[in-house]
Amino acid sequence: MSDTHAHSVAFVRETAIPPSPAPVNAAGPIKWMRDNLFATWANALLTVAALYFLYIVLAATLPWIVGGLWTTGSLAECREILQGKSAACFSVLTERWNQLLFGFKYPDELYWRPGLAFVLLFFAAAPVLFFDMPRKFLAFTVLYPFIAYWLIWGGSILSPIVALVGFSAGYVAYSKLVTRNFAAGFFGSVVAAFVVWFIGGYIVGAVASENPMLEAVPSRDLGGFMLNLMLGVTCVSLSIPLGIALALGRQSSMPLIKWICVIFIEFIRGVPLITLLFVASVMLAYFFPPEANVDLFLRVVIMITMFSSAYIAEVIRGGLAALPKGQYEAGDSLGLDYAQSMRLIILPQALKISIPGIVNIAVGLFKDTTLVSVISMFDLVGMIRGPILASTDWNGVYWELLGFAALLFFVVCYGISQYSQWLERRLATDHR
Repeated sequence: MSDTHAHSVAFVRETAIPPSPAPVNAAGPIKWMRDNLFATWANALLTVAALYFLYIVLAATLPWIVGGLWTTGSLAECREILQGKSAACFSVLTERWNQLLFGFKYPDELYWRPGLAFVLLFFAAAPVLFFDMPRKFLAFTVLYPFIAYWLIWGGSILSPIVALVGFSAGYVAYSKLVTRNFAAGFFGSVVAAFVVWFIGGYIVGAVASENPMLEAVPSRDLGGFMLNLMLGVTCVSLSIPLGIALALGRQSSMPLIKWICVIFIEFIRGVPLITLLFVASVMLAYFFPPEANVDLFLRVVIMITMFSSAYIAEVIRGGLAALPKGQYEAGDSLGLDYAQSMRLIILPQALKISIPGIVNIAVGLFKDTTLVSVISMFDLVGMIRGPILASTDWNGVYWELLGFAALLFFVVCYGISQYSQWLERRLATDHR
């Protein structure tokens, strides 16, 4: 009886069973492939077709890239070594890299100046792009455009100082007048800045030889990818605040300000950029005083900035229209004036909504800087189409040069896109 009773008592474990690994088809790479690549028969067929297409492309391009030559002195020498084989002639990149990056007229011994300006750009942009950084670093961000101007162009140190004083005077005038009216603050800042620049120009011309100078480099000597970066960074930086001003002006209750902004936006959006570049090259100089010698680079910056600011204004206007009316009433209920309400309540929300559209325009604008080659500015594409392919040594090298240009533009545009996605995730506070 005792044995029978002992076997009838249920067994209770005192320790947990060790966890078993998940089945092979329920975790890891196999599960990911089943969920994303072979979830259905249609997905499986598309995956196989895509893999076959990639195989065809890589089978044709990888041997051409891997077997490329880097040390020859001309295309004819490349062909002589290859003896009919299909391979890239990357020697054009190793021999003409300086022209592709800096143009063919910028002095070789001064490459350190634009290189230093490019490195300092990251330190200047960091406080703006990553707003968790201490605000004291914004002081260098404000000074950077004038430092970069002096490094790249050289000349008298008084020129960037006068430009900085002019912008400071415009900011002071804006802060004093914007409390009364936004339009008064905007136009007052423009007038104050131009008065300082007009007076400072005569001072610089009178004492330029008596103050520290770097070797001056004319704008016509700028070129290569450096010129694309300069145009892209400058025009994007200027077009965003101008686009905000145009968007706010289009919503203004003052009919004159509203219709000026409407006509400007609709006219600029209805004209191709290449037309504006021809205007900058040929006609814009007639709008300045006869004795004024306005640089072509400045004229191109004005036109590209006007073009992109019109599109950014419409993107921001869409962000402003997306906000509920209660957000505008919140500023009034708190006793804020127009400038405070826009700065603290309205614009932060509207700009967050507008991030994808602004980034899209910025990427398109950076790629459109290659259009300056049609007005004889030797940017990266202009250098390829002009001096490099015109030389007898490299006439006929296309894929290598254009592929290098595409790679440079892709790296910059992809970086902008990735930053915008990070910024959207960083500012996605609506659903937290």
